[in-house]
Amino acid sequence: MSFFTTHPLPACVRAIVLYALALCTVGAAASAQPAEPAGSGAALSLAAAIRQTLQGNPDLAEAGHLLRAADARIAQAGQRPAAELSVEVENVLGTGSVQGFSGGQASLALSQVIELGGRRERRTEVAGAARDTLAIGVQAHRLDVLAEVTRRFVEVAAGQERLALSRRAVDLAEGAEADVRRRVEAGRAPEVDLHRAGIARSRALLAQEHAEHELLSARHRLSAMWGATQAGFGEVTADYYRMPEPQGFDDLVARLRGNPDFLQFASQERLRDAELRLAESRRRPDVEFALGVRRLQDTRDEALLASVSVPLFSARRATEFVAEAQSRRAGIDAARQAAFVRTQAQLFELYQELRHALNEVAALREEVMPALETVLGQARAAYRSGRYAYSEWTDAQRELLDAQRALIESAADAHRYLAEIERLTGEPVAAPRN
Repeated sequence: MSFFTTHPLPACVRAIVLYALALCTVGAAASAQPAEPAGSGAALSLAAAIRQTLQGNPDLAEAGHLLRAADARIAQAGQRPAAELSVEVENVLGTGSVQGFSGGQASLALSQVIELGGRRERRTEVAGAARDTLAIGVQAHRLDVLAEVTRRFVEVAAGQERLALSRRAVDLAEGAEADVRRRVEAGRAPEVDLHRAGIARSRALLAQEHAEHELLSARHRLSAMWGATQAGFGEVTADYYRMPEPQGFDDLVARLRGNPDFLQFASQERLRDAELRLAESRRRPDVEFALGVRRLQDTRDEALLASVSVPLFSARRATEFVAEAQSRRAGIDAARQAAFVRTQAQLFELYQELRHALNEVAALREEVMPALETVLGQARAAYRSGRYAYSEWTDAQRELLDAQRALIESAADAHRYLAEIERLTGEPVAAPRN
């Protein structure tokens, strides 16, 4: 059974999840060597992290309460004005003929306001449109949360790669120290080289410790996305260096208007239209009817009581309400266009950075890293045979580690840019490759 079958999501939310499925590979490790002791925790994929976030994120739980409150406001808006029961006593506790209660009059009346101009329907429309706007805002916030969990997942995956690289640096430093020691003991290298090799090993161990702490913090930041206080998972599993080919920039721009951020403008248009109709309904005054009975205590007579009341100058008083609603409605188009221009510029910048990161990953993986691995092997052999000095060999090690570090950061940047672009477009940048 697919993830989408068991957890139905809006189409724009599926974008982040589809990216998760493209990045994740079930059972694949982030590196050949475990980056952190997994303990009893199971491996975590991006899809699983997203699923747990949707289920346990505190902010998303709050959004559900807000939607239920909006539903209650719709029901409130649909209520008719409550009927009023009034009791009125006159001509009592006075002097002379109205002394005490002998000349009193008591009235019991039931009144009801009749709303004209379809005001109740207009009020319900406003509440319903406000609920729709809130729902789209919740959807946009959900995308923000999923984009954030993706960024934090990528940071954990990058942290695992950095830790694996720091461990390789330690292995290289320890191996170099052993080779130097053999040459120093054989009298073929100065003892200062051994001291330098020991310092390099100590610094590599410190860098490994720092990478462990950074990874631990990243894991806790990720687990906080679903409300956990401890990172109860093992490794995160991802095909870290798998880079999808993004679609063209024009195609991405065409998808911008489907993003919840822009759907909000359409929903706000409906809300402003409903508010305008409600304001226009104020031109027709409400009519209040009252019907009751009056008792005249001195004669013991009873009589019916009826009244009708209508507010005056309702059309004039409604003018300013209508003007406000019209102005608010007119501002939506300008705000939408301004937001689209800003977002398109942001998308262009992200797209260019993504292309650069993808090119850098490809160049480092396919050209630079293989060449540096070859250089490192040749440099080590040359040092052992006495043709290279210690500094020349360590230079080759440093160049290899620097290139691997650059590869890790470029891949992390590419994943982040992909997530940001998918957040803007509301759809996957590229379909998962088989």
